[in-house]
Amino acid sequence: MVPPKPTDLVFPKTHRQLFRDILNELDLKTDREGNERTAYSLRHTYISLRLMEGADIYQIAKNCRTSVEMIEKYYASHIKDSIDAGAINVRKPRPRTPPPKAR
Repeated sequence: MVPPKPTDLVFPKTHRQLFRDILNELDLKTDREGNERTAYSLRHTYISLRLMEGADIYQIAKNCRTSVEMIEKYYASHIKDSIDAGAINVRKPRPRTPPPKAR
């Protein structure tokens, strides 16, 4: 094996090309409707899954640097039959950790 040169790129391809290579290798280039997947597909999946889990829509908007209105318009409307509207924006109690045992 030839050792790398100081001028060699760490990632010789762009992140987009690497993502396309992964999708091609796993035969996931298109979704079930035949639409081509892109890196943006990951954002859409993340937001949709978090909504279906009942996550705080304001926190999702903050994490994704978007507005609640955009999430409601472009994500929540597509999965309205899959989400429990009563679970959205409800704080979930944190699990209690037992106190440390005395030695």
